[in-house]
Formats: sequence, structure tokens, C-alpha cells
Amino acid sequence: MVKIGLIGAGFMGSMHAACYEALKEEGVQVAAVADLRADYAKKAAEKFGAEIYETGMELIEKADVEAVDICLPTYLHAAHVLAAMKAGKKVFVEKPVCRYPEEGEELLRVQRETGAAVMVGQCIRMWGEYVWLKRAVEDGTYGSLESAVFKRVSSKPDWAWEGWLAKPECSGGVALDMHVHDADYVRYLLGEPEELSAEAARDEAGVIQQIFATYRYGKAAVAVEAGWDYPAAFPFCMAYRIKFERATVVFDSTADPSLVVYPKAGGKVIPELEKEYESENDIGGNVSSLGAYYSELKYFVEGLQGKHPLEAATLDDAIKSVTLVLREIEAAGGLVLP
Repeated sequence: MVKIGLIGAGFMGSMHAACYEALKEEGVQVAAVADLRADYAKKAAEKFGAEIYETGMELIEKADVEAVDICLPTYLHAAHVLAAMKAGKKVFVEKPVCRYPEEGEELLRVQRETGAAVMVGQCIRMWGEYVWLKRAVEDGTYGSLESAVFKRVSSKPDWAWEGWLAKPECSGGVALDMHVHDADYVRYLLGEPEELSAEAARDEAGVIQQIFATYRYGKAAVAVEAGWDYPAAFPFCMAYRIKFERATVVFDSTADPSLVVYPKAGGKVIPELEKEYESENDIGGNVSSLGAYYSELKYFVEGLQGKHPLEAATLDDAIKSVTLVLREIEAAGGLVLP
């Protein structure tokens, strides 16, 4: 039985708790939960009969667990990952893995020293439509990729604990919290861009609320957009449009069907996606099913059980994605205008 310590029982922590509950038959148990908010910790712990700790650091020091799952605000990630690695724990940590480049350097240094296994929650790598696209590119199904557009937009994320998402110094803003999903995926799909440029739209305080980046890969251009300052009723949407030599592929999470291929020869094709785990929930945010969150945590648990190496979203790779986004922020003039 793999024993997990869940650190953070808010929105994402609740999502992970629901995933672990669904994974009980896979040989995993949440044995400890930590959250400063006693009611949140109690609600998550009751699902498993888990011990409750007030802080993540206390859990890392005292709990009888093999691994920890860190679902804290971004600015708390690095310190807890460092403590867990030094304590000999295996680690799953939500994205982005860190807030500042020097944190990334320290994380890699300690991982080299300890040999700790770390997986980062870049869940888009395991999202059905993005898994399908990765295979289409690798297999050359429609020829070479000529251009691509990725988009991720939502209403204001005003549900975060103490409003930390709205504080650029804590979250890195829309670029590092939301846009990092697509920046990471494009790196995963095509590698490091040869060139990049970025522009931003800002609020009255000069804080980036929308970011638009362009990457160059040889003759191919990739545009990536993210924004989270839309009205409350505005639906969350993630999407992509890929122009290949022999087809154009369109994905839109708000559409049905969500994924359509338009061959150059004419007509359209609806790809059959691998079925994801489905479970409705009332956790909130912009997530209605466990889907890729279940898939990534199942992969993490199987890695802990020795069924495969934890290489789907490594610490080194996640830090490179953070670095790419930080370069974009700098190219766009900084998170907050002076």
C-alpha cells in the first residue's frame, strides 16, 4: 500500500483527494492531510481516515508516508518540495513548480544530491485531446506542422485562498499560473523555441491580465494566448488550431465534438479519443470531471509502485517551462509596470 501525504486541501487539493479516493483499488491511501484551515483538512481527511497536520512542514517531518502531494499556492511550492526531498520523500507537486529561477536552481541541486523522485502536475500532457495531438505530430499523421494557435481563457479566478492568485508576487499572474500549461505543452510537443516574442494586456494597476506569445520553430510559427480577466459568466475555454501539411486540426473544450480534423482533401473527421476516467464533482473552479487529473495521479502512483519510471513531467522539464514563461514576461515588459 502506497501511503500519500496530501499538503493543501483547497480547490486542487480537493481534486487530488477525489482522485485518490477513486484510486483506492490501485493500492494507494492518503494517510495524512495538512491544511492551515482545520475544516478543509478535516473534510479531506475524513475520506480516508487520515491523520491531520496543521502545516505541510509538520506533515513532512512527522507523517508515516512514502510520498507527498503538494497542492499549495505557487509561492510555497519550492520550500515544501525541498523539505520533502531532504526528508527522503517522493514528491508530486502542482504546477508551476516554482515562482523564481533561483528556486528552480536550488530544487535541481537538491534533487541531484538526494536522488529524489519528483513529478510535476503539468496535467495537459495527459489530457485526451493533447495526448492525441502529441501522437499525431510524432507519427507525422498529417505531415509536418506548419503553424499552431493555443488558447486558454477564463473569468477571474477569485476563489483562491486569501486572493493569492491575484497577487503577482505570489502566483506569477496569468502567465505563470494559466499560460504555463500551454507553454509547457508546446515545449513538450516541439522542444525549445528558436525565437520568442510576447505582448501583454494589463489592468489599471499595470498587472498583466492577458498574455500573447509567439514562438518560432524553423518555418513554423506558434501563437499562445492566455487571459483570465473575463466576466464571471464567461465560460472557461482551452483550445488549439493546428495547420499541418495535409489537414487542419481544431480542438475547443466548449464545443461538441471537441476535436475535429479537416483533411486538405475535403470533408471532416472526428477522431476517437481514448476514454478518460469520468466522475462528476462539486469541487468548483473550471473542472467538472477528474479526467487528466486522475490519469496523472494514477501514473504517479504506478511510478511509486515501480511499474514505470516517473518521466512524464520531470522536475527539470517543469523548471524549463517556468523559465520560458519568465522570459516571455520579461519580453512583455514585466509582470507589473513600474
